[in-house]
Amino acid sequence: MSKALTSLDNALDMRFDRERDHGEIEGEVRRVNVDRSRLAQELDQAEFRANRLEEVNREVSRRLVTAMETIRAVLDR
Repeated sequence: MSKALTSLDNALDMRFDRERDHGEIEGEVRRVNVDRSRLAQELDQAEFRANRLEEVNREVSRRLVTAMETIRAVLDR
C-alpha cells in the first residue's frame, strides 16, 4: 500500500508540474502575442511616417526645381 501511495504521490507531482509548465507556456504565449501586436502597430506607424516623409521629400524637390528654374529665368534676362 505504501508503494501505491508513493506512486500516486509521484504521479500527482508530475501532473502538477505539467500543469504549472502549461500555465507558464500560456502566459508566455500571451506576452508574445501582446508584443507582436505592439510591434505590428509600431511598424504601421513607422511605415506611415516613412510614406509621409517620402511625400514631403517629393514636394520639397518639386519646389526646389521650381525655384531654380525661376532663378535661371531671372538671371537669363
